[in-house]
Amino acid sequence: MSDFTDFYGIEQLLTGAGRDAVQRTRDFMAKEVEPVINRLWTREEFPFELIPGIAALGITGVAYEGYGCPGGGPLLDGVLAMEIARSDPSMSTFMGVHSGLAMGSVYLCGSPEQKERWLPPMARLEKIGAFGLTEPDVGSGVAGGLTTTARREGDEWVIDGQKKWIGNATFADYIIIWARDVGDGQVKGFVVEKGTPGLSTTKIKDKIALRVVQNAYITLDGVRVPEANRLQQATSFRQTAAVLRLTRAGVAWQAVGCSMGAYEHALAYAKEREQFGRPIAGFQLVQDLLVRMLANITASACMCARLAQLQAAGEARDEHSALAKAFCTVRMRETVGYARELLGGNGILLEHQVGRFVADAEAIYSYEGTREINTLVVGRAITGLSAFV
Repeated sequence: MSDFTDFYGIEQLLTGAGRDAVQRTRDFMAKEVEPVINRLWTREEFPFELIPGIAALGITGVAYEGYGCPGGGPLLDGVLAMEIARSDPSMSTFMGVHSGLAMGSVYLCGSPEQKERWLPPMARLEKIGAFGLTEPDVGSGVAGGLTTTARREGDEWVIDGQKKWIGNATFADYIIIWARDVGDGQVKGFVVEKGTPGLSTTKIKDKIALRVVQNAYITLDGVRVPEANRLQQATSFRQTAAVLRLTRAGVAWQAVGCSMGAYEHALAYAKEREQFGRPIAGFQLVQDLLVRMLANITASACMCARLAQLQAAGEARDEHSALAKAFCTVRMRETVGYARELLGGNGILLEHQVGRFVADAEAIYSYEGTREINTLVVGRAITGLSAFV
């Protein structure tokens, strides 16, 4: 990111090794992703050929210590999510699903043996993960309304149900499936491996956002998984919520990155585009839009940085992540709108980049809890009263 975008120097809070990791990632995104992303976005294609290069960056699982993960802490994890989204929100979402949701489920909910089994190959991107929670008819109400079921039969579990919007699911090696145990009514997590009989995925097509992400419908028809594939520490939705607490913070960082990408393209355009005999960047109304964008980005980044400090200290609560996700995505939506406004008619052309960020922002705004749901999480914390139905 330019010094003008990182206006308050958030990156300076990182260690030297952390800044090096961000720079490696920035260089990779500029060289390998940005030149091809519009073509991939248009065709709804995922760049599988880039996975070895991403693996070589050594940033997968940076939020976790041990088990083959590089470590680095919440701040580095967040800045990396922001940096990737700054070039392309789809690739940031791919990493968020794999490194955040899938690896996070294993790290937070797995036994030591399970972590040793699954995390090292996932950290090397030799195995790709997905996270199956949302269902076709159950989104915001998933905590109490999950319909996918799991029943114990000897040393196996039989899982039945459907999932929707599951990123990476069309090609993932491991899909974390959350299902309600018919025995005790509690939500439990299972690692379902690719090729398991009864597991099928269908790509969701014709999205207007995050088109590079391969989202899928999942059908589980009598899928049998061994007890060894049940996440041993996931005994209720409380553990699922712990994973979401971690990843909602990551989505807030992604929102900042999406805002940055739109802003930087708008700023470059404003310096080059001439009307009335001079660059439009010299007009008061254009500068007003640019400053509004920069203020949104800076406020959001500072909120995320403080949240990362709370995470590192073990003091982050659900409401902290919820407030960041709600605030940063609202500011993102406003920022990409300003960028599109600045470009005028050119704002809807992919060649000017901003339109892609405008579209992708709509998905970031909705996933990992809508603004309304996250607002209720914070509202419950500050009033002591639940307004959930």
